[in-house]
Formats: sequence, structure tokens, C-alpha cells
Amino acid sequence: MQLENILWSVDGGVGLVTMNRPKALNALNAQTLRELGQLLDAVEKDATLKALVITGSGEKAFVAGADIAEMSVLGPLEARRFAEAGQRTFERLEALAIPTVAAVNGFALGGGCELAMACDLIYASEKARFGQPEVSLGIIPGFGGTQRLQRRVGPARAMEMILTGDMVDAASAKAWGLALEVLPPEKLLEHAVGQARKIASRGPAAVAAARRILRATAAPQLAAGQEMEADAFGMLFGTEDGREGLKAFVEKRPARFQSR
Repeated sequence: MQLENILWSVDGGVGLVTMNRPKALNALNAQTLRELGQLLDAVEKDATLKALVITGSGEKAFVAGADIAEMSVLGPLEARRFAEAGQRTFERLEALAIPTVAAVNGFALGGGCELAMACDLIYASEKARFGQPEVSLGIIPGFGGTQRLQRRVGPARAMEMILTGDMVDAASAKAWGLALEVLPPEKLLEHAVGQARKIASRGPAAVAAARRILRATAAPQLAAGQEMEADAFGMLFGTEDGREGLKAFVEKRPARFQSR
């Protein structure tokens, strides 16, 4: 594998994935999604791996979202395909035969929150911030956020988070069921890896079966919901408000929405 935006290491059967675009706060661009897909190819073929931990490089961000500068030039069809690529990648992560743990060390916004939610377990640093801020750009979550968030925090909280676009701190995320535990930054990765090792020590066939059943029964209509999400995501890139929101973000100014 040739990975430029992801760091990869294995220790004692536990793989560590570190999203590594620190200058962009580890934002997900098309290349990073491709690299994550390549990494998942390798993980699926490696019978020695027993668990996977995902975190972000640096102290500020887990993944601060999708790459807005890259998205700002997409048309509706390209945007829909980008959403579908993200959805497929996160579905593969969710469908792995081994348990997955997100160690959220900072901003987990947009695609970053969606990446964390595709993992089985989420542990957060005291500095972590979660959110789906896409409506502030005139678009919506596109990598499964409309589906997985409500399964984590309930429909009402998901509605509030997505419609306001507000960030929530780690304590609120834990209270709402989005994060399992909140830890000091220096203890986060140690705890996440420790939990991954504990699960990896259990019966692998039993762990795989339990995960498969829990996932299937928690999200029986995920595919249909994500198709609706991708449709709407792409459509909004063809609206004036969608183009204005993305352009305003890149230009670092408030968006001027016109309901068009």
C-alpha cells in the first residue's frame, strides 16, 4: 500500500489507523477515501488482525469533516458520487469481521462524525467536539450521518444536531450515547487500544456473530436511507444556496442564503 494521508501500524493483532492530513485538520478528500478503501482491502485479507482502532493525527482533530475546498467545485452528479463513495467506504468499515474502535481526539465534524459512527465503539477526549454542521453550508450529511446519528442519539437529538449544525462537547456526547467514555487527552488512545485488545481476546467467532446481529437489527433500512441521503446531497449541490454555502466557507465569510 502507498498511503499518503493515513498512517498504519499493527501491534499484537490490533491495527491502528491514524487519519493524517494535519494541515487540513485531517479532512476527508477523495484521495483519503480511496486510501481508506485500500487499507480496508488489506484488513479484510489479514487473518492475524483481531481489532481496529481509528484516530486522528495532531491534537486538534479526529477528522474535521469532508474537504470543503474540494467539494465546492462539484456539480450535482459528482457530489452524489462523492457521497456514495463515502457511504460505501463506511459501510465496509462497519461490515468488517473484526471490532472497530474510534478514539476521537478533537473535532469530529461532518464526515468525521460519520466516520466515528461507522465504528462499533466511540471513546472521546475531553477536547473532542462532535457535530453535523452541513446545513450551515447549505447541504446535508452525505456519508450516512442522517441514518447513523439517529440510531446513536435518538431521532429528536439527531434532528436537533443536524438542523442546527451545532457542535456538542464530549460530555454531552456521552450523555446522549454518542460517546461511551470521556478521557483526558493523554489517556484516550491507551484506553481505546486497551478496549480493542480486551475484545480481541474474546472468542473471535462469537464476537463476529454478535457484531453482525447487532448491526443488522439496529439498522435494517440503512441502505434505503442512505440512498435518499445521497440523492438529496447531490441535488443540493445544484442549488444556489448550496453553491453559496460552500463558496462562503472557502472564502471565510458568512453565507448569504436566498432560499434558491
